[in-house]
Amino acid sequence: MNKVAIIMGSISDMPVMQDAIDILKEFGIETEVDIVSAHRTPEKLFDFSMNAHKRGISVVIAGAGGAAHLPGMVASMSPLPVIGVPVKSSNSIDGWDSVLSILQMPGGVPVATVALNGAKNAGILAAQIIGSSDKTVQEKMIAYKEGLKAAVIKASEGLK
Repeated sequence: MNKVAIIMGSISDMPVMQDAIDILKEFGIETEVDIVSAHRTPEKLFDFSMNAHKRGISVVIAGAGGAAHLPGMVASMSPLPVIGVPVKSSNSIDGWDSVLSILQMPGGVPVATVALNGAKNAGILAAQIIGSSDKTVQEKMIAYKEGLKAAVIKASEGLK
């Protein structure tokens, strides 16, 4: 069974990160959710990063605001794919600090970065990663995309 870890630097990130939890539930993918602060709980960060793959985690989604070091630090220690969600926090510079901190990773330490507060897309990307080797998830993804297409066609027809 594939599992996605969804971690965030603070409980204040939960309203954004809930979108990833919800979409992964739609695809039938189990999640493990936790708060792992890169700055306030570095030991927990190290333990999580070095052991998540041993607990059956397939993909990590890491949301962080402000300096947003969490996704990059996880990626530096974990063999798993990491998807970063920049979160527009109360101490943020309009969210750009978070976006750039997650986006501008050095060579060798990739973090797939989604839009500001884009946890839903992070969940979809995690499902696509899992779906590349799990046909059941892949079939659900195909149906999901067909649903998106149908919604646009219906909206377009409603304009005519």
